[in-house]
Amino acid sequence: MAGVTSTKPQLVLLGADDAPGPYNLAELEALADVRQCTVETLPQVLPGADVLVVWDFFSRALRDNWGGATQSLRWVHVCAAGVDSLLFDELADSDIVVTNAHGVFDQPIAEFVLASILARDKRLHESARLQSSHDWVWRETTRTAGSSVLVIGTGGIGRAIARLLRAVGMRVTGAGRTARHDDPDFGEVRATDELSTYVGEFDNVVVVAPLTAQTEGMIDASVLSAMRSDAHLVNVGRGRLVDEAALADALRSGGIGAASLDVFVTEPLPDDSPLWDFDNVAISAHMSGDVVGWRDELADQVLDNLRRYVEAGRQAGGEELSTALRNVVDKRRGYVASGR
Repeated sequence: MAGVTSTKPQLVLLGADDAPGPYNLAELEALADVRQCTVETLPQVLPGADVLVVWDFFSRALRDNWGGATQSLRWVHVCAAGVDSLLFDELADSDIVVTNAHGVFDQPIAEFVLASILARDKRLHESARLQSSHDWVWRETTRTAGSSVLVIGTGGIGRAIARLLRAVGMRVTGAGRTARHDDPDFGEVRATDELSTYVGEFDNVVVVAPLTAQTEGMIDASVLSAMRSDAHLVNVGRGRLVDEAALADALRSGGIGAASLDVFVTEPLPDDSPLWDFDNVAISAHMSGDVVGWRDELADQVLDNLRRYVEAGRQAGGEELSTALRNVVDKRRGYVASGR
């Protein structure tokens, strides 16, 4: 970018080879000098950039090219709710403002969680298997209203899940960093560091916490062994929140009743994973938030924040940008802090 004289901010758009870019590229280009790139070409375009938009939201390319970013980069936006793939110590220690796609996936993931619970309670997965073999088998199902659910993670997605599950009559409790008894969406929130002492009280356990150093592996053998033998585990957070080997053992031994898994330690899930072969496990391909139109919502969010960035001015400091931009990530906590 040497020799660029435009007064527009210099924006690098890191895309993926196999995915379409934002539909509103022309509107972005009206506000900024946009340079599109992939992981392979990022080193050539990143030096001199003011803004990096990580459209390829699982990319770790910024970490690998950090030396070319430190002189000019002031704002990084990642088009994902989780920022675990993006954050690293040098970025966290810098004055660069990080924003994410907070809010876009809340309702779709809440609907996916409700569908997962209903499918298990109403034995829909069993019905599909019986239909494929032309077997007519009468069975009783479970009433969902009145059943209990623990939602681990009290951010925007967890709150959307809590509101929707309450609407169908489920008894919802939250689990977060600090315990409290007056939460507007959960009512009661229990401390996650005491998870194994109370997780056995719930019919369903939904994992949607952000992946951080504190939450990685939080659903381990001790927590799984404390769950009810008929409990249903739903993971729509990150695969590394759950010890997959311990989960396979719990499912094999009858330690828990079922699991609905949308995220995994390794994605795609390897062919030799034992999780594929359990009749009481429902597997989906990291798609719980991906409803029709989700990329357009992400693009609208980028455009809105770019307008705010331009209005704030290129000379604004990190504190001013943090106030001007939406969905600013607390780089130490690893998520957008809501104050709750």
